[in-house]
Amino acid sequence: MAGGLPEPILISELVHLDHITIAGQTVEFRHVFYTWMAMLILFVVGWLVRRNISLIPGKMQNIFESIIGGLEDFTVTNMGEDGRKVFPVLGGLFLFIAVQNILGLIPACDAPTANINTNIGMALFVFLYYNYQGIKRWHGHYIHHFMGPMLPLAPFMMILEFISHLARPLSLTLRLFGNIRGEEIVLLLFFLMAPLREHAAHLLPVPARQGIAGLHLLHAGPHLPQGRYGTGPLRGHTSRGKWSF
Repeated sequence: MAGGLPEPILISELVHLDHITIAGQTVEFRHVFYTWMAMLILFVVGWLVRRNISLIPGKMQNIFESIIGGLEDFTVTNMGEDGRKVFPVLGGLFLFIAVQNILGLIPACDAPTANINTNIGMALFVFLYYNYQGIKRWHGHYIHHFMGPMLPLAPFMMILEFISHLARPLSLTLRLFGNIRGEEIVLLLFFLMAPLREHAAHLLPVPARQGIAGLHLLHAGPHLPQGRYGTGPLRGHTSRGKWSF
């Protein structure tokens, strides 16, 4: 949460994992704790869906087939058939970011993506992964991606492209961090303006309770699309003989 603003009671505080001591230094561990929680949620949900897979799908299988199928179709639309090769990473990263963001809307939880360290780790992974895929596919010809459309412009374009690519981890980190942290601050300020300090929520008049529920819905909407900040640089196409990120 933002400095200077009161924080709610969090699970990480109750289990004494909000901060830990390493080599005599106290470091923040909250974002790691909720990142692990997001991973656990994905593992458990994946195991439940995997265990109950059948030729005649149930409700849960239908829901997740629609989610995974929609993400795969979106990837193939942007990247072509080659997108299926990297879809497990793209889809997994999207769902991972989405679950982390949604944790921020659950009482007693916090969004790990509201901490810049979480986003730096994911941004560096994306940076290394898409360059690895480019080198793996095109080998030495991958350098042509940085040289621009005309050979005389290559020295200038290479400088610009290298700067652009090196700046992408920072750009991804700050965009996701700013969106999620800003949403948390705005949501917290709205709640501080509501008469919740001395009265339980069920004692509020109906219009106030509806307004608070509306705030949750208002801020829940943008959380899923935030996953595109992590997967966007990985989406490309090969129609012109090179990766376009």
